[in-house]
Amino acid sequence: MAVSLFYPLQDPVADLLRFVQAEGHRGYDPYDALNSPMIRWLTKPSPWLRMAATQSLRRLPVNVRPILGIKKGYNPKGMGLFLSSYVKLFRLTQSTQYLGEARTVAQWLVEHSTPGYSGYCWGYNFDWQSRAFYLPKGTPTAVNTAFIGHAFLDAYDLLGESQYLEVAEGAARFILSDLNRYERDGAICFSYTPLDSSRVHNANYLAASLLARTAIVGGHREMLATAESAYEYSNRAQTPDGAWPYGEAPYQRWVDGFHTGFNLEAVYWHHRCVDPERFKATLARGLRFYLDHLFLPDGTPKYYHDRVYPIDIHCAAQALVVMSRLKGMTPKAWETALRVLEWTLDNMRSPSGAFFFRRGRFLVNRTPYMRWGQAWMLHALTTMLWEERN
Repeated sequence: MAVSLFYPLQDPVADLLRFVQAEGHRGYDPYDALNSPMIRWLTKPSPWLRMAATQSLRRLPVNVRPILGIKKGYNPKGMGLFLSSYVKLFRLTQSTQYLGEARTVAQWLVEHSTPGYSGYCWGYNFDWQSRAFYLPKGTPTAVNTAFIGHAFLDAYDLLGESQYLEVAEGAARFILSDLNRYERDGAICFSYTPLDSSRVHNANYLAASLLARTAIVGGHREMLATAESAYEYSNRAQTPDGAWPYGEAPYQRWVDGFHTGFNLEAVYWHHRCVDPERFKATLARGLRFYLDHLFLPDGTPKYYHDRVYPIDIHCAAQALVVMSRLKGMTPKAWETALRVLEWTLDNMRSPSGAFFFRRGRFLVNRTPYMRWGQAWMLHALTTMLWEERN
């Protein structure tokens, strides 16, 4: 690295980068079961079989994907997180290596946007069956498109090159034109994908956050009213103690760590880019709930608010991202981020520099999933570096 980075992070970032680049940014995913030709054939008649196969493979403590014919692949959301990470590393170190990596990943994302929609959009590199819907490979989602759109805005903000803003504007067009909307009392909720009408708060918030940030950065003020209508919808779903249920269906009432973090990050973008006061109370209540209920005193990131296990690398990564960004709201945010960082480096990191998937009460799943673990942790560590320096 061209200059010294924040010391506790310098070696973990370097080790993780070596692992990621040795793998060529390709890897397995917790939800890629339907990439197995055998599993696809066996489960084809039934959505319940597809869901059971996906959940069973995700829960196995050992990785049997090579036996099942599942190949490592490029995950668009993971590539978006890598884009954001490389851009921040370039600005922190001035190393042209990172600038080159950022340009390569950005070009890959442009070339692998899902065709047939109003703008740039991205899905997953596997078929996905949930209780709510079945998504064929490549079906664009609000979550993926929002995170990747934010990565292109990061690239525009830090590099100043207009082609990156144009991609983010294209992602905003997809959200405005292709997602379904549910309206209630003057507020709207965007669907998860163009194929469903589910009401999931992190997806709605993230879609709104990309619209809000793009409206300000790109000068598209007409987007802002729609974004704020979506914010209002999910703000109303926040409980008095600051929690958000995952979604509105009866089976979506749980509260978990990384989706709570997504919600906080989405409201943060409005707070930072649009109006620091309008949703400040929502943000403060949510952050207080997050800090009080989703971490143990030693920094262990809990998956659910009411129990500890499983301990998931995704919860750790999102905690580092959102608490770094919200460190100005309360000193407890940065203090907790440092404890989570220490705990994660001590308990979720392999000698290779990669990060484990999960720790259960009795077993550890050490599979180094590329999107779920490595991309998120590189994004988290580089965000922490960036926020510590800025």
